[in-house]
Amino acid sequence: MTSVVIAAHNEAAVIGRCLDTLLADAAPGEFDVTVVANGCTDDTVRVARDHGVRVLDLPDPGKAGALNAGDEVAAGFPRIYLDADINLSTSGLRALVAACASSPAATARREVDLAGRPLPVRAYYSVHRHLPALRTGLFGRGVIALSQDARSRFERFPDMVADDLFVDSLFTADEKQQVTSVVSVVATPFRTRDLIRRLIRVRAGNAAMRAAAARGEITADVRASGRSSWLKDVVLRRPWLAPAAVCYVGITVYAAFRAKRRTGVDWGHDASSREEAHA
Repeated sequence: MTSVVIAAHNEAAVIGRCLDTLLADAAPGEFDVTVVANGCTDDTVRVARDHGVRVLDLPDPGKAGALNAGDEVAAGFPRIYLDADINLSTSGLRALVAACASSPAATARREVDLAGRPLPVRAYYSVHRHLPALRTGLFGRGVIALSQDARSRFERFPDMVADDLFVDSLFTADEKQQVTSVVSVVATPFRTRDLIRRLIRVRAGNAAMRAAAARGEITADVRASGRSSWLKDVVLRRPWLAPAAVCYVGITVYAAFRAKRRTGVDWGHDASSREEAHA
């Protein structure tokens, strides 16, 4: 039996749609689904329970703790880790499960939803979407599928924000498969300030993960930050993106500056796309 673990912090606006899409064509007992609500102050728990899936209600927020709690009760493999704002169809879930028969780790093809977004957000993603790391990595898609052997490579998720970067670092390029028939549509922020907040969280989390690996606190070969990739791999090959790159660099540099001054770790997810989904 395939197990799906969904960590959810204040995701009442999107968790119902996520579960509806995931289980729309599922046979009875085909999938073992656990929603791990953590530190929720909204109706996430109620909405998830109304869908008949297993629900854990943790008092404190934290994605790593939620994923570990979900792993402890999950019944089978492959193990799918799914973000609450990603709408993965039943057929897509089955395709990822099938991919794990030949590859230890699998993920979906990434697309970004930019409809109705302001110009700075569209400009940022017009560059970001072409970065090579996003074509070869397991991160940035909101869904990762691991075979039983793959999951045995680590005991627990480290208490850090960058869980997908950590998992990605456990596998070589040949061990990771992108299932192109399965699309993960990533909702981008509706406000530039929410994009910056997201980037601050991601950059701080990735930096903490790389620092922990350098100190030997985690045994993972965390990929280095490709700081010039936006120029050599994207803009120099697509010079028409140069105007957008000005905006990309400005937002990136500002987020990096703020990330260095960040203290503490929280979910930091984008509120604007959830608000739009709820509306």
